Order: sequence, then structure tokens, then C-alpha cells
Amino acid sequence: MSSSNTFTSRRDIVANWQPDNKDFWESYGKKIAKQNLVVSTLALTLSFCVWYLWSTIASQLNGAGFSFTTDQLFTLAAFPGLVGATLRFVYTYMPALVGGKNWTFFSTLILLIPVVWLGQAVQDPTTSYETFMVLTALIGLAGGNFSASMANIGNFFPKSEKGTALGINGGIGNLGISILYFLAPFAMGSAALGSVFGVTPAIINGDAVYLANAALMWVIPLIITLALILKFMDNLPLAKPNPKSLAQIFGNKHTWTMTLIYTCGFGAFSGYAAALGLLVGKEFPEIPFAYIAFVGPLVSAGLRPVGGWLADKINSGTKITFLGLIGLCVSTALIAVGVDLHSFPFFFAMSVITFVFTGFITGAAFRMIPHIFTDGLQGSLVTGFTAAVAAYGAFITPKIFGFTYTTFGNIHPAFAVLLAFNIVTVAVCYWFYVRKGANMNV
Repeated sequence: MSSSNTFTSRRDIVANWQPDNKDFWESYGKKIAKQNLVVSTLALTLSFCVWYLWSTIASQLNGAGFSFTTDQLFTLAAFPGLVGATLRFVYTYMPALVGGKNWTFFSTLILLIPVVWLGQAVQDPTTSYETFMVLTALIGLAGGNFSASMANIGNFFPKSEKGTALGINGGIGNLGISILYFLAPFAMGSAALGSVFGVTPAIINGDAVYLANAALMWVIPLIITLALILKFMDNLPLAKPNPKSLAQIFGNKHTWTMTLIYTCGFGAFSGYAAALGLLVGKEFPEIPFAYIAFVGPLVSAGLRPVGGWLADKINSGTKITFLGLIGLCVSTALIAVGVDLHSFPFFFAMSVITFVFTGFITGAAFRMIPHIFTDGLQGSLVTGFTAAVAAYGAFITPKIFGFTYTTFGNIHPAFAVLLAFNIVTVAVCYWFYVRKGANMNV
């Protein structure tokens, strides 16, 4: 396409999408791409708010009249991660199959079901454990949206801007966890908001707590976002995935190495975010953690776009990723030291530093993928696949914590396992991407 080509409608522009053509990009593509990025990011942010809803409520349930064991609470905290991670394998391919706009609208719409239902369930102390398992499974639907969003939005941007765009979409999307953790304590303490939703409060330690507010406050933002999706998003003509393209990515060693690397970064972020509230409740019960739980996820999500931007700036996602992985090893070990010392300031500082490194790793690692897989379809498939596997961190980490408490009576074996995994990932990253013989400039 030359600069003399003109289009008369947005539909024509989208049908002839060529972001790496500079004339097309400046004349037509940039504005549309940015609109899709903004709305996609908003929808993804709300998805993360819904995905981690249970983690804000779990630690207060027993005080509100429920009677769940420690292992049951950790299992319920982990279950949305399991469902979300598993669905990501399917959600990855949905933008290509039904359209990015269409899928974003549908996958956002269905989140209204668990949001409203959870708001009702937490008001009734007779709600069974099995019912909450179903509810947390429905909450897990939100976790699948990340793969679809990331597989879709990267196609709107030229290769030189993919790292930044994916970093913004993923980073601000991840920020949903921090937004939820920041707002939920205030919402649960608001009688005014409770009266708007008709919520019956629970009396916990003499205070009226409106647990349902944490869920119901997302109904209106979800509805507004649905309207924005209809107005400002588009369905790109993406290549349809087929068995041959899937076989090609699974036969490529870099699919597996990048999956390991991204899982180490995002798995740590999602796993700690899901489990940290319950972990603090076990190790530091004297600390009112709810009001500062947002800090770690905020730091990680805020630095994810920076990681992608830095990788674009120095033309190397590898360097940022490798240094972040080394830092993650050190901070993971030091979190365990904080537990040993029973020093919450030290423990919390090391936890926040861990979130710092996960932000850089996730932003830079997703910049590496489209530079390794230069075919657009393969790049999207690998992006979605790695995001799917990595999301199991939100399930595995809380389950490891719950298992070690039940089996060993302390948390240290869990940190030993996590540290060993981090060290293996550092070795893999070095061998395939850092050492001189690797010959990879990504």
C-alpha cells in the first residue's frame, strides 16, 4: 500500500490492516489501534478485578459466620487461578475465530453472573463450600481473558511498538488486582454503598462489614465497559489457527523456554497476589493487611509497561528479563527470611521487591516472543499459550502454601520449592538467550 491509497470507512481500514506500513500507520492505523488498546485494557483491568475477588473476601469469611478450614480457604483462593489458566488455552484462539471485539464483549458480559451471585452468597452463612467452589470457578472465567486480550491487541501495532502496547495492556490489566485490593476494604466498610445494593452486613469483631460490596461494586463499571467495547473496538481479519500452526509452535523449543520464563515471572506475580493475604493472616495475624494489600500488585502492574518499554528502548527483552529473574531468586529467599525473623516490615519489603521484579520480567518477556516468532499467527499463539500456562501460578502457589501448612506446619518448604523453580528458570534463560553461543538478539 502506498501513501496514495485512501479508505472511506473504518471497516475498510480494518479489513486492510497493515500496521508495519508507515504510511498506513500514520494516516489510518494509529488512532484505531489506540482506541482498541484503551478499551481492551479497561476490559482486562476489570477482568483482573473480578478474578481476584475471592482473595479480598476469603480471610474474613469465618469471622462472618462461615466455618471453613485453612486448607479449604487456600483451595478456594486457588481455584479461580486453576479455572482461569485452563480456559486461557481456549481463549487464546477466540479472537481469531470469532473476532477480537466480539469475544471481548461476550467474555466481559458473562462476568456479571459471578459478580452478582457472589454478592448474594457471602450474605448467607449457610452457603455451602460446594456452592463457593462453583462460584470461584465462575470467577475463574475472568482469568481466561488475559490470553485472548494479549493475543488480540498485539496485532493492531507495528513490531517496533508491540512491546510497549503489550506492556500497557498487560500491565494496566494486572493493575486490576491492585485496584481491587485498594477499593475492597473501603467498599466493605461503607454502609452507604451497602444501602445502595441492599446488602445485609456481617458483624466482625464488633464492626459492620459489607462483604458483598466487594463484588457488587463492579456491576456498573462492567456495563459501561460493554458499551465502550461496542463503540470503539474492532474485529481484525486474523489468520485462523489450524492443527499445522499449533504443531509448529509446540515443536519449537522456544515455545517451551519462553513459557517457562514467563511462568516464573507471571506465576510469581499471580500466585503471591492470590495467597499473600492468607499468608499474612497465618504468619502475622496482628497486622491489618487488607489496607496495604494493593501495594505489591500496584508496583508489579505499574512496572510491566516499563519493562516492555525498556526492552523496546534497548532492543533487548533478554537483558531485562534475565536480570529480573536473578532478582526474583534473591527476593524469594529473603521473603522466607522475613518469616523466620517474624519481621513484618522486612517480609513486606521483600514481597514488594518481588513484585518489582515480576513487573520487569513479564513486560520484557512478552516483548521477546514476537521477536522470536516473527510470523504474526505463531507469535499470537505462543503469547496466548505462555499466558495460559503461567496463570497456573495463581492456583499452584496458594495450593503449595496450604499443603505445606497442613503437612509440615510451616511455610518454609513452599519457599524452597519456589526458589528452586526460579533458579532453574535463570539457568534456562542464560543458556538459550544470554550466553554468547545462543546467538539470540531478542
